[in-house]
Amino acid sequence: MAALVLPTDWIKNWEKSGKSEFPAADLHAALYDLSSHVLRGTLKLELATGALADVMVQSLVDVFGQLCVLLDIETSCLEEKNKRDHFTQLVGACMFFVPDVVLKERLDPETLETLGLIKQAQQFNQKIVKIKTKLFYKQQKFNLLREENEGYAKLVTELGQDLSGSVTSHLMLESIKSLIGCFNLDPNRVLDIILEVYECRSDQDEFFLPLIKSYMCEPQTLCHILGFKFKFHQEPNGETPTSLYHVAAALLQHNLIELEDLYVHLLPLDSTIMEEHKSEILEAKQIARKLTMVVVPSEKSEDKEKEREKEEEKSEKPPDNQKLGLLEALLRIGDWNHAQSIMNQMPPFYATSHKAIALALCQLLHLTVEPLYRRAGVPKGAKGGVLRVHWSKRAPQPAESFEDLRREAFSMMGYLGPHMAHDPILFAKVVRLGKGFMKEYQNESRPEYKEKMDTLLSCFLSIADQVLLPSLSLMECNACMSEELWGLFKLFPYQHRYRLYGQWKNETYSSHPLLVKVKAQTIDRAKYIMKRLTKENVKPSGRQIGKLSHSNPTILFDYILSQIQWYDNLITPVVDSLKYLTSLNYDVLAYCIIEALANPEKEKMKHDDTTISSWLQSLASLCGAVFRKYPIELAGLLQYVTNQLKAGKSFDLLILKEVVQKMAGIEITDEMTLEQLEAMTGGEQLKAEGGYFGQIRNTKKSSQRLKEALLEHELALPLCLLMAQQRNGVVFSEGGEKHLKLVGKLYDQCHDTLVQFGGFLASNLSTEDYIKRVPPVDVLCNQFHTPHDAAFFLSRPMYAHQILSKYDELKKAEKGNRQQQKVHKYVAACEYVMAPVHEAVVSLHLPKVWDDLRPQFYATFWSLTMYDLAVPHGAYDREVCKLKAQIKAIDENPEMPLNKKKKEKERCTALQDKLLEEEKKQLEHVQRVLHRLKLEKDNWLLAKSTKNETITKFLQLCVFPRCVFSAIDAVFCARFVELVHQQKTTNFCTLLCYDRVFSDIIYTVASCTENEARRYGRFLCCMLETVTRWHSDRAIYEKECGNYPGFLTIFRATGFDGGNKADQLDYENFRHVVHKWHYKLTKASVHCLETGEYTHIRNILIVLTKILPCYPKVLNLGQALECRVHKICQEEKERRPDLYALAMGYSGQLKGRKVHMVPENEFHHKEPPVRSTTPANLQNGPGGASKPPASASGTDKSKDKPHGTVKPAGKTNNAASKVPTSNGNGAPNSTKAVKEKEDKEKSGKEKKEKKEKTPGGTPEVKATGRGEKQKEERPGKEEKARDTKEKTPKVDKEKVKKEEKMAREDKSKTGDFKSSDKESSKERDIAKANSKGEKISAAGSLKSPVPRSESAESEREQKRRKLDSHASPSHSSTVKVSMHYANHSTATQSKSKEREVDKKESEKHRERKEDKDRKDRKRDYSNNDREMSQEVKRRKDENGTGSSKHAKSASPSGSPQADSSDKSKSSRSSAKEKGDVAKAEKNSSGGKKESRHDKEKSDKKEKRDSTGPKDVKKQYPLVA
Repeated sequence: MAALVLPTDWIKNWEKSGKSEFPAADLHAALYDLSSHVLRGTLKLELATGALADVMVQSLVDVFGQLCVLLDIETSCLEEKNKRDHFTQLVGACMFFVPDVVLKERLDPETLETLGLIKQAQQFNQKIVKIKTKLFYKQQKFNLLREENEGYAKLVTELGQDLSGSVTSHLMLESIKSLIGCFNLDPNRVLDIILEVYECRSDQDEFFLPLIKSYMCEPQTLCHILGFKFKFHQEPNGETPTSLYHVAAALLQHNLIELEDLYVHLLPLDSTIMEEHKSEILEAKQIARKLTMVVVPSEKSEDKEKEREKEEEKSEKPPDNQKLGLLEALLRIGDWNHAQSIMNQMPPFYATSHKAIALALCQLLHLTVEPLYRRAGVPKGAKGGVLRVHWSKRAPQPAESFEDLRREAFSMMGYLGPHMAHDPILFAKVVRLGKGFMKEYQNESRPEYKEKMDTLLSCFLSIADQVLLPSLSLMECNACMSEELWGLFKLFPYQHRYRLYGQWKNETYSSHPLLVKVKAQTIDRAKYIMKRLTKENVKPSGRQIGKLSHSNPTILFDYILSQIQWYDNLITPVVDSLKYLTSLNYDVLAYCIIEALANPEKEKMKHDDTTISSWLQSLASLCGAVFRKYPIELAGLLQYVTNQLKAGKSFDLLILKEVVQKMAGIEITDEMTLEQLEAMTGGEQLKAEGGYFGQIRNTKKSSQRLKEALLEHELALPLCLLMAQQRNGVVFSEGGEKHLKLVGKLYDQCHDTLVQFGGFLASNLSTEDYIKRVPPVDVLCNQFHTPHDAAFFLSRPMYAHQILSKYDELKKAEKGNRQQQKVHKYVAACEYVMAPVHEAVVSLHLPKVWDDLRPQFYATFWSLTMYDLAVPHGAYDREVCKLKAQIKAIDENPEMPLNKKKKEKERCTALQDKLLEEEKKQLEHVQRVLHRLKLEKDNWLLAKSTKNETITKFLQLCVFPRCVFSAIDAVFCARFVELVHQQKTTNFCTLLCYDRVFSDIIYTVASCTENEARRYGRFLCCMLETVTRWHSDRAIYEKECGNYPGFLTIFRATGFDGGNKADQLDYENFRHVVHKWHYKLTKASVHCLETGEYTHIRNILIVLTKILPCYPKVLNLGQALECRVHKICQEEKERRPDLYALAMGYSGQLKGRKVHMVPENEFHHKEPPVRSTTPANLQNGPGGASKPPASASGTDKSKDKPHGTVKPAGKTNNAASKVPTSNGNGAPNSTKAVKEKEDKEKSGKEKKEKKEKTPGGTPEVKATGRGEKQKEERPGKEEKARDTKEKTPKVDKEKVKKEEKMAREDKSKTGDFKSSDKESSKERDIAKANSKGEKISAAGSLKSPVPRSESAESEREQKRRKLDSHASPSHSSTVKVSMHYANHSTATQSKSKEREVDKKESEKHRERKEDKDRKDRKRDYSNNDREMSQEVKRRKDENGTGSSKHAKSASPSGSPQADSSDKSKSSRSSAKEKGDVAKAEKNSSGGKKESRHDKEKSDKKEKRDSTGPKDVKKQYPLVA
């Protein structure tokens, strides 16, 4: 019990003071303490009652009543009964001033029963329950219809009446109130009935919504009533009526209820929806996996799946998704805000994946965009039904402008996503709106609107990405929608389009379960079609591909391209089957091809790193075929190739090559036949008809498309420049990592594509377009760093166009029909156009270059083509004959319809006329060009230094760079050289030019790529054709070369050339020179074949194959080649199969040409005349049997010395008779010597005939021949050695020994391709014994023999012969041209007299010397093997100085020992020659170690040592 507040004293003194003090205390606490004292018995009941009665007022009654309740609870819980009794007594005593009501209201029924206030507590409790029930649970209004059926019947009648009259919601509300009041109807039940009637009459929104709004007191009550209605339909198999959704949506739209309040009453839960969405995605992926994988399920698994499907069918259908139903109703009435809120609660595109919702949203979009569509989207001539807007102002406002679409329309489309596929009409409307916007966007130029337009453009691109393309994937092969969409997409740049395609292909299909399934089904169907695609069923398969591609082109093309990369034989049927695609599909195909090409996971190299991967080659072939046949935009592909080139990657040039080849009909191949090559030198029509392997027709449209794509995107010049730069850079960028074979292929690919692409631009671009885009040649070279050959290649068509334009302009200005006038106008046009070019090319090279070549000559060479030089009459005739044959075949074909016959004949006739007209036009052009060249030729070559140097610069800067540029250029270079010769160009030595080309081809061949080797071989073949033609007939030679300055052997300082028959190289000596060239080609070929280097062997085999029609012509040279090639076949069969194939191919062709080969003595006249002064140094044959002559020994040095000097000599009228003979002193007068010579020649011929019956070129035969030769010649050599010791000083003897050793070594090296003709070697031994080892210049020594007596020689002739006898090192061309100057000094005269005395003395010893020669040779052969190894070792140590030492071994002609050395050196000339040959081979094989600078130093040193005292006025050094 609580603590007491009233003190005990206060209670005790209650009568005295406590009673009066009581009111002052806290009343509540005091009453409690007072009562507590009574309960404990410390205060008498009477006192307490009296006190309470005294203080009790009305306000304390309630307090006392509460106190009683508290005390009642306390005492009832206590175990002390006395306190309970005291409490009862206290309450009973207080009843006189506390009302009974208060006590009955507050106290328990048991306490009341004790107090006597009630009879029984139980009855009292029952009575309370009844009262409460009556008060709280008994309705005062009728809720059930049966309770007040009349009232409710009247209510339903009122609500169900016809509302079309004057009935309003206000009148109805008054009637309802009356019914409620009259029949005591429950208001909530009335509201429920109103909703029920509204649900049945859902079209009466205008009536019921105001009624409900005015009737309803609380929104929460209405929401609960609706919630109860929705819950009623949530049973399994339950179906919520759409009218209920409509009522709820209408109430939501008018804000009569809140969405959050209603949303909680709807099923299913959001978590359930999320799980369902995830399960759908998982199921779609499983289906996709099953479709894309080959699965063979067991029978058990099949049975299980069937049972599972049956169980799923038996299972109860889940209840409706009430949230989706409400969402649909909201969309149908246009309540976008509430609908958007519901969709935000769900996974993306989950709601719109239900068709009803998607259609409702589509309808809402229709109404939203309708006004704008009618204004800006309807195409011309289209008729469409106008949609009537019928909903309230609460719906989204229709869009009147494109800016209005940003309010709600774009958002609606984003929620709709791929499910716009359900409404193709809306799809078309949106696409057309996009087209309308793009037109405005392209026409908009105001900067203030540009930002808004850019924002709208990004919105349309987003819609295309998220809505249009995914929707197209879900449409069933709707080709019309595909074409409609292309109408919009083609207005976008290809960058935007390709970005959209990339998103569509790689991301869209994983965003939705339906799209996952569609992707799998498309792949499955594509597999089915591709498995059955063949050439025979292209048409039906193509239809299926087209049908499948309308909706899902990216997936289909991705699979088709993957198949083509594996199986290239599918390319043709696939290309043919693509004819049923839409324009959009073609554009997607272009993107897919580029994506496949740029796939970073695929290696563009095969595993051997030497060849390009087959998948890349297959895709390149597909590109060419597809882009040619179908109208696909090329910009993306061309830009991709350009970007790859910028990145330094040239693999993808293969694509450009194929595209240009297929679309423009321009092939690039080095395997052209001669007929094709000839046709390529004609006009465009002839090229198209006869210049390519496949006759490519109908390329006009495709080439026009390619040209437009290049011009529109400004890619023509960048591609050319990048290809030219990449061509030169590929060696450095790829050379260190990639195989040399691959680097060569990449270089060739860059080069070939550049040539092909440049040819396309030249033939398809107009003059204005070409000139506008191609800068001048100096800008190309200096600013863009384009190689000179490529720069002129690009500029050449521009010059031709400009010249023709200027020519036409001049013709129109001055009308003259005479041919001469036309020619002069053409020359004037050329001068006008080419004058700036002549100035521009000066900056391309050092000023020193222009000392010999005029810029006019340089520009003329690089600006002309084969079209300008000759008319291919044969090619024109062939094509005309073919067309005539076609016409005849058409006439004789009875099966061809008449109309088709007529068309074909007309086509052939028109083509024939075009060809004839073209031929006539070209003929006139060539005549004009030749006339122009004839006028210019005298100013071409200045030759301020030497003609040798002029030829060097011409070859270095003109011929060699261009002859490997293309096959046509190779032919052009050869024909241009011939033309310069035919024009009798001043200061041009034809003989030097040809000699420099043929003498040493090793370095050139070794530095070529595979295709360059083919072109270089074609160039050599053309050069050899000319030489062979001159060699074949004396009459031809005399006609074309006899009186031409190019074949002069003496060049005068006065600049006067020709005029003397004796100064020309005669026919027989020309044949010697040709043989020497064949020999040098053989030597270079054998060297390349024996190096073991892949590039050397491959290139020389290619070159040899190309020059096979003209080389080899000599039997023993052919045998030597055949032996080496056979060895290559054996060695490379397993190691390098490509080399083996080349070698086998050449070997077979070489054997077929064997019947056309002739012996050496038939190829050139080996036997000199009786009184001939022609030295035997020109009768050089291959190795052992017929040793190379002295001049060849000089030429052999050309491998060490690429360039040499021209030897000066005195002026004379007749040089041929003054050429020194083999002993260096003039023609022999002794008849004995002549007879001995004839005997030797006869015996030599007999032995050679025997030898030729056996393969003398092989090492085995030569070994046996060498032994016999040593036995026969040993006695003569011993006798000659003794004579040499007597007549030769010690110094000369030592030199003789060294030279003999070198000769023996060289003979052993070159013996493989030497014949066994002993007699010819003996004769050359006599002829080669030149005084002091002189190396007579080839041109001077090759003059025709003119017998003259010594007494008839004038003093002037003696002077010239004296000067001729000076030794001069041979230049690289091995043709030594003597430059004669009028030099009448007394020193020269005295030397000529000394020479005359020396000659007479030498004649006396000649006979003995010949015998000694024979003996020395035999002895030398026997010592050859013994000294071989030592000599080889010594020569390796002297690598680079041997040529200068060898040059020093010849005494100067002015030395006192001249006569004796003349006698001794007759035995060493052949040995010296062999040493030079061996040295040349050694130096050429070691050419990689020895630099050009070292060779020039050695060359100049040898020149100084061999020329002796400088008796001439002018010496011409070599400039490399």
